[in-house]
Amino acid sequence: MIDPKKFWTKIAPRYAKHPIKDMASYEHTLKRTLSYLSPDHSVLELGCGTGTTALRLAASGAQITATDLAPGMIEIAREKGAGTPNVQFEVNGILDAPEGPFDVIMAYNLLHLIEDVPGALQAINSRLKPGGLVITKSACVKGAMPFIGLFLPVLQWVGKAPYVNFMTVEEMDAMFADAGFDTVETGVFPKKPPARFIVARA
Repeated sequence: MIDPKKFWTKIAPRYAKHPIKDMASYEHTLKRTLSYLSPDHSVLELGCGTGTTALRLAASGAQITATDLAPGMIEIAREKGAGTPNVQFEVNGILDAPEGPFDVIMAYNLLHLIEDVPGALQAINSRLKPGGLVITKSACVKGAMPFIGLFLPVLQWVGKAPYVNFMTVEEMDAMFADAGFDTVETGVFPKKPPARFIVARA
């Protein structure tokens, strides 16, 4: 099994230079997220990568703690975020993330990389204030990209690909409901491969 901390640290420099594939969907995600943030909010981002999204959302005025389990990602994020006082970057995974409680917890392009999604959602719920929001967007590629199953195990075996949790949109929604969240907003963008955007209340 690939060590995710080592994998993401190793590819961090290349990841930082990689352009966003679907800028329209990314900008729409930012727009919808910003509509839920305010300057008096304390916000936690899980799996922040090299910090691009946290720094874009800093315009909300919220106090953002952005975390990632890979030290290499956070090193780059801190360099990019120098001079942005309302964003702090920390090396943490989901289970050892700051306890908060937070008004909003965000996780983008993360849940499909986690084996125990229900456990992750429980950890998120425990760190939210009563009535707090979780905002996520995750790939749901089960049945949508069957060819991945042919070569992904080989890439994982040689350390060239991370773990991927194959889920449908319906399965993702069910996990949020089972975790006790009330859905506020959902969407699918992009459509192919489908990425599920979810805003839910604790």
